[in-house]
Amino acid sequence: MRKKTVLVIVAHPDDEILGCGGTIAKLTKAGYEAFTVILGEGITSRFDGADSEKKRELIKELKQQAAKANKIIGVKDVMIYNFPDNRLDTVPLLDIVKTIEKVKNKIKPDIIFTHYEKDLNIDHRVVYKAVITASRPLSSETVKEIYSFEVLSSTEWNYPLSFSPDVFFEINDTLKCKIRSIKTYRSELRESRHPRSLKGVLLNAEYWGIKTGLKYAEAFKSVRIIK
Repeated sequence: MRKKTVLVIVAHPDDEILGCGGTIAKLTKAGYEAFTVILGEGITSRFDGADSEKKRELIKELKQQAAKANKIIGVKDVMIYNFPDNRLDTVPLLDIVKTIEKVKNKIKPDIIFTHYEKDLNIDHRVVYKAVITASRPLSSETVKEIYSFEVLSSTEWNYPLSFSPDVFFEINDTLKCKIRSIKTYRSELRESRHPRSLKGVLLNAEYWGIKTGLKYAEAFKSVRIIK
């Protein structure tokens, strides 16, 4: 019997851990196979003045961090592409859709986790649209469940606030795994009181836990569920 397969599709390295790292760790421990697609290189928009060699070094380092972070939560393979950071709206949507379709047709996921459609970050919004386009509910489509997640310092920074989750995964046993994983992203973490800090990650898990009668939780908005 084929193992159930999960595909996480994100715009930038660290989005996957922030959005659903505890849940993916939970699912892989339960026997699911998990794969991650990171579409953008994730860093060059911050260093427009850096020379090309420096940019290559930064991208290489970030890819290494991504590989380590995903290994911690049990992801079988991480596929990282080089679409431009914070400029996905300048790329033909069809190019991004075809990239997703190629991976999706190969691994045939049952479940997809991706960005929330109304995040502040433009790359997140583009990826959401590309995922929905690439996963149209045709008779041959393997994807039966699609969930969107929040990413700290993007989802809650857009106004008016609209992220209204309706699915919650308890992550009591995998929060430490998520924290270890996000620590790997040294270049992406921020100091305490920033949403994308270790304290921010912990407080957010506690927040959704309080909302749902759990100790720690990750929150998702269901996009499509076919039973």
